[in-house]
Amino acid sequence: MDAAAPDQRAAEPCRRIEDGSLQAADPTPGMSRRVAEHAGGMWTGTVDTEPGAVTGWHHHGEHETTLYIVSGRFRLESGPGGGDVVEAGPGDFVRVPAGAVHRESNPGDESSRAVIVRCGSGAPTVNVDGPATAAD
Repeated sequence: MDAAAPDQRAAEPCRRIEDGSLQAADPTPGMSRRVAEHAGGMWTGTVDTEPGAVTGWHHHGEHETTLYIVSGRFRLESGPGGGDVVEAGPGDFVRVPAGAVHRESNPGDESSRAVIVRCGSGAPTVNVDGPATAAD
């Protein structure tokens, strides 16, 4: 196949997904997710977290996840006992590996919003009771 020749997928037109068409998705206590599209192994959407909110513990199964922080502050705890902490703000990216148990919070005084892209299969969100425990 000629590397410059488009494959059959190129016949599918580009399109816009309007903000007003996003649907509530994958509930986790403390955050509001909205899905733009979930097809072909990719999940795209947004997450909003109120100031001071701390989410429940969860993971994203077999999905690799990248978040782009649009506004506000974003804090993510993961690892044994939740001891690994990442903080981010507008313009930062945060990567969450498949299966990483974590919780998010908004340590700021304004709502935060992030754009989410997940690639993988299975359920995009699995709520759990707590973080991984520290090794003995």
